[in-house]
Amino acid sequence: MTPPDASPNRWSDLDRPPLNVPALRRGLLRPGALWTSLDVVDSTGSTNTDLAARAAELVEGTVLVAEEQTAGRGRLDRSWTAPARSGLFFSVYLVPGDDVPVHRWGWLPLLAGVATATGLAKAAGVDTALKWPNDLLVDVAGEERKAGGILAERAGNGVVIGIGVNVTLRAAELPAPTAASLSLAGAVSTDRETLLRGVLRSLDHWYGEWRAAGGDAARSGLQAAYAAGCATLGRTVRAQLPGDRSVVGEAVAIDGDGRLVLSTADGVQEPLSAADIIHLRGTDDTLT
Repeated sequence: MTPPDASPNRWSDLDRPPLNVPALRRGLLRPGALWTSLDVVDSTGSTNTDLAARAAELVEGTVLVAEEQTAGRGRLDRSWTAPARSGLFFSVYLVPGDDVPVHRWGWLPLLAGVATATGLAKAAGVDTALKWPNDLLVDVAGEERKAGGILAERAGNGVVIGIGVNVTLRAAELPAPTAASLSLAGAVSTDRETLLRGVLRSLDHWYGEWRAAGGDAARSGLQAAYAAGCATLGRTVRAQLPGDRSVVGEAVAIDGDGRLVLSTADGVQEPLSAADIIHLRGTDDTLT
């Protein structure tokens, strides 16, 4: 019998309880913290789209979380969907303002990657690597797979950063063979409130360090942290570039502007600011 104050499907999947909004607010909306508001919606198309549409009225530190996204987006307009309450699907609004020159704002998605990876490593006990520029990779049975991604968009006077992480997706629910979840990677905790708090506190820390350094990624330690956690560096990769051009080379560095530097077979060092990166095994075109 369904209790009179509960919806029939509220506990349709006991492994995926809804987020406790009052508890999240108590833990994150504190004096001196970056986060100023936190709302959770049952379902929406895209939290990035929702915040971007309201950017003119938002204050920095706004957080919007969705229990389910029906039209989530990744880079290159790729779709991102997952069962309700199976992951973390949220966006934040940041306004670096006069503290950081606009040309350094391009570090924000990489900053979000470092913050998410370090936050998940602590909260979930899963070693999370970064695939340049914005994918989150985990190990499942010795195989490198994608468990999440980040999308940053200019909006109003700031930037909306969307973060999506698969938490409890089962093997049969994965959208592609190359996908994964924290659960499949052996996470010691899949409690989404713990994970969300961990990621947002880590983002607060890294954003504060970067902003205090005027957006200087080297001085704030962000450049070194990204390089240390980047699974792309030291690998042979194929970069798919605009205009149907591709470049194959060894990823040798992340430069001061957050660009991936490839060393090609003819000795050229080519910095990439935007590309779809495919990890290769050795010199062939086998994906990893």
